[in-house]
Amino acid sequence: MTKTGFILANLFHKKTRTWLTLLSVVMAFVLFGLLQSLNLVFSASPDFIGATRLVTQSRVSFTQSLPMRMVPEMDAIPGVQRVMYQQWFGAVFRENPQIFAFAVDPERLHDVYPEWVMPEEHWNAFRDTRTGMIAGRLLAEQYGWKVGDKIPLQSNIFPQKNGSKDWTFDLVGIYDGKDDQWQQQTAGGMYINHAYFAEATQFGGGNAGIFVLRLEDPDMAESVAMTVDKRYENSADETKTQTEKDFQVGFLKQLGDIGLIVRWILFAVFFTLLLVVGNTMAQSVRERVPQFAVLKTLGFSDNSVLGFVLAETVALCAIGGLLGLSLATLLGAGISKAAGPMMPVAVDGRVWLSGVIAIIVLSLVVGLLPALRARRLKIVDALAGR
Repeated sequence: MTKTGFILANLFHKKTRTWLTLLSVVMAFVLFGLLQSLNLVFSASPDFIGATRLVTQSRVSFTQSLPMRMVPEMDAIPGVQRVMYQQWFGAVFRENPQIFAFAVDPERLHDVYPEWVMPEEHWNAFRDTRTGMIAGRLLAEQYGWKVGDKIPLQSNIFPQKNGSKDWTFDLVGIYDGKDDQWQQQTAGGMYINHAYFAEATQFGGGNAGIFVLRLEDPDMAESVAMTVDKRYENSADETKTQTEKDFQVGFLKQLGDIGLIVRWILFAVFFTLLLVVGNTMAQSVRERVPQFAVLKTLGFSDNSVLGFVLAETVALCAIGGLLGLSLATLLGAGISKAAGPMMPVAVDGRVWLSGVIAIIVLSLVVGLLPALRARRLKIVDALAGR
């Protein structure tokens, strides 16, 4: 029997226990892969490479609105093809959770987001209908909405001039995405006509929450961002311009320090895994004390016995860890496809490198003490059961 076969045979001498421990390692590294990739998204530096759109918000917070006078000023910046403005509406439909609804200029939305696909007559109706609204295909299917319906909504932010937060809009179009990724984004979005919103709302109608800048050339993204922020520097309306992805990350960060939450979850996962794998290896060594004594009697050195035990631990952690990272890679690709281009969660080489390091550290931490115990065994004591 080869040394590799001997190690694997010893590893699986208690098959049920080993398979359960291996499953624990696999699941831990699935979580590690997904959470670490998410952590990299939230901790990544701004990246303007390949950006076709930029988002400009107030430097203080995206919840602080900016004046509409900035629209033509941004339109005139070299490298900017078109500027769209939008205001978060805070829509609630009946007793259902809040819907992502924005007040926008229909023509500017059409120009800046060609990824949204809808018949031209629906775009025209959205432009020409004062109380017009368009909804994503998946959202419309969820609630059974059809073009021509009157949709009652409530805004948890903006009341009308009469003080009521009840609004009614005419559904004049249902938009879809240009491909699978963008089609997934139609599950939670709708747009209302900003002109009607500005006219009917009690406050905030003359402002916009954010501006979205469509660029003529992606290579100009960083220079355009710097130009915009420099223009409004030291003014009452200082801005922060970033890519769509970075803005999305910033939006989610309003929920809390996501990176810190992820790190604590990872700590809890690996602390639990440390106990599980450590217990498995400790039990395995205790059960095979006579076997180690026989190995030493046959001439194997203390360091050889130590190496066998460490090799078992490395094999257990490596098999489970690599399987877990492989599954995380597949799941990450599916999540990234569903989440769309603004939240690319991918288990890439950086995550794999972190995972391999974690496998090595885990193997040493849980395997070293049992291996040292096996190394220190005295043949006479071990065979005597002492």
